[in-house]
Amino acid sequence: MTRGKRIAYLLGLGALLVTANAAAAENSADWSAYLGGTDSGQYSSLDQINVDNVTQLEVAWTYASEGGNEKRSGQIQCNPLVIDGVLYGVSPWMKVFALDAATGVERWTFTPEKPKKSVCRGFVWWTDGTQRLLLYGGGPYLYALDPATGQPVPGFGDKGRVRLSEGLGRDPDKIYAEASSPGVVYRDLYIIGIRTMETHPAAPGHIRAYNVHTGAIEWTFHTIPQPGEFGHDTWPKEAYKFAGGANSWAGMSLDAERGIVYVPTGAAVFDFYGGDRHGDNLFANTLLALDAATGERKWHFQTVHHDMWDRDLPAPPNLLTVEHDGQRIDAVAQITKSAFVFLFDRETGEPLFPIEEVPVPASTLEGELVSKTQPVPTLPKPFSRHRFGYDGITVLSPAARDYAENRWATIRKGNVFMPPSREGTLVFPGFDGGGEWGGAAVDPEDGVLYINASEMPWILQMVDINELGSDPALRTGAMIYAKQCLFCHGVEREGNPFNMYPSLQGIGERVKREDAQALLLAGRGFMPSFTNLGEAGVKNVLDFIYAADESGTAKKKTLDQSGEKATPIFRHTGWNRFVDQEGYPAIKPPWGTLNAIDMNTGEILWKSVLGDTPALRKKGLS
Repeated sequence: MTRGKRIAYLLGLGALLVTANAAAAENSADWSAYLGGTDSGQYSSLDQINVDNVTQLEVAWTYASEGGNEKRSGQIQCNPLVIDGVLYGVSPWMKVFALDAATGVERWTFTPEKPKKSVCRGFVWWTDGTQRLLLYGGGPYLYALDPATGQPVPGFGDKGRVRLSEGLGRDPDKIYAEASSPGVVYRDLYIIGIRTMETHPAAPGHIRAYNVHTGAIEWTFHTIPQPGEFGHDTWPKEAYKFAGGANSWAGMSLDAERGIVYVPTGAAVFDFYGGDRHGDNLFANTLLALDAATGERKWHFQTVHHDMWDRDLPAPPNLLTVEHDGQRIDAVAQITKSAFVFLFDRETGEPLFPIEEVPVPASTLEGELVSKTQPVPTLPKPFSRHRFGYDGITVLSPAARDYAENRWATIRKGNVFMPPSREGTLVFPGFDGGGEWGGAAVDPEDGVLYINASEMPWILQMVDINELGSDPALRTGAMIYAKQCLFCHGVEREGNPFNMYPSLQGIGERVKREDAQALLLAGRGFMPSFTNLGEAGVKNVLDFIYAADESGTAKKKTLDQSGEKATPIFRHTGWNRFVDQEGYPAIKPPWGTLNAIDMNTGEILWKSVLGDTPALRKKGLS
C-alpha cells in the first residue's frame, strides 16, 4: 500500500496505529508542521477518506513506541509530522522515532539523557534547502536533531541541546521550564514558549527566539513586564522579580508574509489567588502579536484580567480569511476555555465583532482584588454552556440526583466569572474547557471554524493553608505540602481517583522513602521535578507525608510563632470535577459537542453531540 492511503491515530498506551482504506486512490501530501501548518488550521485538502468510505478503514500497521513495555505506558499527545514518506513522533518518555510511513518500519530513534515521562505535542521542521533540522522539546531541553539520523546537531547549543530554564533571569537550577508544545520557525529563528509550574516559585513565561544554527537566544519578550516596559504598571512594582507563569504552553501561529507571530499565554502564578499580584497582570491570558524578527509587540488583547480561574489560552490561534462588512479581511481567531471565540484583524488587532467589558462579582477571600470587569465577545455566542442551573442537575438516577443536588446547593454559582471561594465555586465550563489544547480547525474556503468542546463542571474550593496546621516539628513540611502538593493530592492526602491523582495515605506501606525522594527530584508525567525545594525542603515534605500516616491528621494550628493570626495564604483543595457518586458528570448531557461556527457572521451553524459512554448506553441512559 502507498503512503497516500493512510491516516494515523495516536493511542493512549504509547502505540501508533495506522489504518487504511483499500479503495483510496494514489496520492501523497506532507504534514510538515504542527496542526498542519503555521496557520494552525488542522486542514487537509486530501479527500480519499470521507463520510462514504470511513467505515472501510482497516489496520495497516501498528508501532509500539516503547516496545510494548507496560511500565513505560502513557499518553502520546504528539501530532506527528509526515515528510517525504517519513513519520516523526514522540513517545510518552520523550523518545523520538522515525518510521517509514508506508510500512511502520522503524528507521531510527533518539532517547534524551535521563528520559522521564512528560508531554511533547510535536516538532518544528526547518530547512534552508540544504540543511534540515528537527526541533523538539524533550523535558527540560530543546533539541536540534538531524532528521536523517536522529542524532543531535553538534553546533546547536551544548552538543545539540539548550536548557530551557536558562536565560529567564532566574537561577536555572531553581525553576522548572519545559516545552510541551512546539513553537514556530521564522527564517533562522525558532520562537517558542514554555510550560512552568503553577505554584511559587515559578519561572516567568517569557517568549524567546533561538538561532536555529547556534541555539543562542536572539530576542526575548517579557510576558511579565520589567520596569519601563509597557504593562509594568499592571503588576506590583517588584513583581517581575518573583512572579511566574504568564507563559505560552499551547503553541503559536505565524503569518510569515507579514512577519507576525501570534502567541497565546496562560495565567499568572498562583492560578487561583492573586493577593500578591494585584492588577490586570499583562501579558497573562493575552493574545500577543509580535514582530517575528525582533520580538517587538505590535498589538495585544487580554482575554481575562487578573485571572483566578486557570483560564489559560489553551491552543494556538487560527489564521483565516473572513468576509466582514463586504471586505475580505485576514483575521486571527482565538478559542478559550470559557468557550468564547475572539476574532481580530490580523494586522491591526481590531476586534471584528464588538467586545464588551461586563461587570463581575467581587471576591470573598481576604487580600484578593478582582478586576471589576471582564471582556466578553458579542459574537460568536459561547460554544459551550455557561449556565448550570437547578434544571441542569443530572437525572441519571435518583441517587445521582440527590448526591449532585446536595453539593450544588452549597457552592457559589451564577456567573462564569464567579471568584474562587472557601465554600467552593462552580467553574463551568471547567478547567478543561470549553476549548482545550487540541484546538480548532478551519476550512480556508468558507471561513468555518470547527471546535471540539467539553461541558464538564468543576468545583474550585479555597483553603487558608495556615488553617491546615501541623505538629510544630513538621510545620515546614506541612507548609511545603500545602503550597506544592495539596491541589493534586488533597487536604487529607486523599488524592482524586477521577483525575488520576494518587492518594498519599498509607504511602509508607507502598513506597520506600528513598523511592519517593527520587520521584520528587525527577518528576513524572504532569508532576514536575521539585529540585527547587532543595535537599532540606524535600526532606521536610517527606517527613510530613510519612509522619501523617503514623499520627493521622495533625492538630490544627492557626497561630504563627508570635501568637498572632497568620496572614492568609490561599490554595485550592484539588482539581475536582463536579461528579456524582459514581463519577459521572453532575450535569445533564451533552458532556461534549462538536461545533461549526461561521466566522464571517459569528453564527453557530450546528452543534453535534460528540462522544459516547458505553456503560450508560447499555443501561439505555446515553
